[in-house]
Order: sequence, then structure tokens, then C-alpha cells
Amino acid sequence: MAQHASIVERVAGCCGELVLQQREGHYEIVANGVFLMDTRDGGSERLQVTAAADRMPPPGRMMIGGLGVGFSLAAALAHSGVGEVHVLEREPAVLRWNRGPLAPVNGDALRDPRVRTHEIDAVHWLANAPAGSLDAICLDVDNGPEWLVSPSNEWLYTNAGLRAAARVLSPGGVLTIWSAAPTPAYVARMKAHFTEVDVTEVAHARGGPDVIMLGRSPLRA
Repeated sequence: MAQHASIVERVAGCCGELVLQQREGHYEIVANGVFLMDTRDGGSERLQVTAAADRMPPPGRMMIGGLGVGFSLAAALAHSGVGEVHVLEREPAVLRWNRGPLAPVNGDALRDPRVRTHEIDAVHWLANAPAGSLDAICLDVDNGPEWLVSPSNEWLYTNAGLRAAARVLSPGGVLTIWSAAPTPAYVARMKAHFTEVDVTEVAHARGGPDVIMLGRSPLRA
């Protein structure tokens, strides 16, 4: 029988209730009753970031949208090609948890001098970021393009959002999207704005595979 979760903290977040809880020695983050992530594995979240870091051009300026439990950020900092990481997290509680109870599970990643944190949502950031200012964009702010945590994030997965990502990326820069399920319609949309679009499925013990979608920004003439 599964152990009941113990609540570490419950807060009013930007779009409803946000809970950090602990179960069987692991932390879980839940938003409005919907499970978001935990500290049990994180393999696909790490792979999303390392796949981007492997293919992005120097100087390795990366944006991670959605801090979660910090596994993605830790993977970025462990990669030799990453020179700077901008972490976008709209929930102040998540930033605080990563500096507190979650710090031991991600190596206290927020203390790394290469990290810049921004208490802001990814939609606002991408719409206003300077052209060519990033070499990789890694978005993990929803459970996928068709399973939104917040309705306001829908723009990220539209043609307008893809055009914004391509504009912000340097020539040859990389966009990666994490999803809890395959989304063929979104992959087709990516191919209209990015080259070398790849889809990787990552099996895990709970249900269907996680999916990582990766596209490269076209080289400019």
C-alpha cells in the first residue's frame, strides 16, 4: 500500500494552490491537485537539457523554463558546454524550495555562479527577450503542448511562440520541449520553424513514455 503524503508546505501560487509534499522519502510538487513532478527519477528532464547542451553552439547560453525540483538545472551545470543558465520560474515558492528542502537533491544548483534566476513566466520572457540572445531554450513548464498546467502557456506552443523562440535563439541554437505524451501535431508545427526536428521517447515505470522534442534554429545567411 502506498504511503500517504505529508505536506511540507502549501501556498497560494500564481494560478492556484501549490503543494510541496513528501512521500516514501521523495518530494513531490502538486499544482491544483495535479501531480507535476517528483524527485524519484528525473531521467527525461536531465536528457532534455543534455540533448540541448550537446547540440547548441558556443558560448552556451541556455534558458530553462520551469525549475521544478532542480534536476534539469543540475544536468545543465554538469555539462562542459554550458556557460550561462537563465532559470525562468514564475512561482516564488518553487525558487525558495530549491534553495531549501530540495537543495540536497539537486546539488544546491541555484548557488552556482553561472545561474541567473528570473521570477517570470516563459511567455513574457520569450516575447521580450533580445534576438539571438540564447543558444538553447529548454521548456518544461507544462505536462506537454496538449496538457497545460496554465491556460496562459498555450501561446508557447503556437506558431507565434515558435517564431519567438527561433528569433531569440542564435543561428544553430536549439529548442527542446518536454512532454508527458506524444504530440504529433506540435512536432509538425515545429518543422515549419526549425530544422533537424527529433523526437525521443523515454520509457519509465509509470505509464507511457515521456517525450522530448528538439529542433535546431536555422542558420542565417
